[in-house]
Amino acid sequence: MDLEEARAAALDAAEKLFYTRGIQAVGMDEIRAASGVSLKRLYKLFPSKSELVQACLEARDTRWRAGLATHVESHPDPRDRVLAVYGWLHSWFREPDFRGCAFVNGFGELGAADPSVADVARRHQEAFRAYVTGLVVAAGQPHGSAAAYVLLAEGAIVTAAISGTPEPAREARRAAAQLLDGTADG
Repeated sequence: MDLEEARAAALDAAEKLFYTRGIQAVGMDEIRAASGVSLKRLYKLFPSKSELVQACLEARDTRWRAGLATHVESHPDPRDRVLAVYGWLHSWFREPDFRGCAFVNGFGELGAADPSVADVARRHQEAFRAYVTGLVVAAGQPHGSAAAYVLLAEGAIVTAAISGTPEPAREARRAAAQLLDGTADG
């Protein structure tokens, strides 16, 4: 196994274990066993568990945002693109291994103790906020209203993780549609 294959195997194994069981509950030896990468090589690739966690979150961020963008951009109408965010979330929430947001989970576990994890979580959140803001503005809505759409999505993510149902995505989509149509109560 060359260095790139070892890195990919380690990241894949670590990400699955961290997401399923939690970062603090998983040791480097478990990652070694799951990845097939020797402990010596694992520490050569990632000198600390913190660096491995950061790399996992960065890789997840890239995949997550690309998946969202691919789904959203398949909708030609700007209004439909905003609503497609919630459709994509619904699909994600229905995945059998859905355990909530890896960034919220990582921040909750290590954010106060590990600034690098907090930084990755913040960058992910900022990128998501910027993406949704672009969609909302393209749909003819005021820039300042984007925060409401982001909060609907983020609230749906947390609620779906706790409740174990994908329905919060549908509820958030209905509320976003009301905002877009100017019919939201409030």
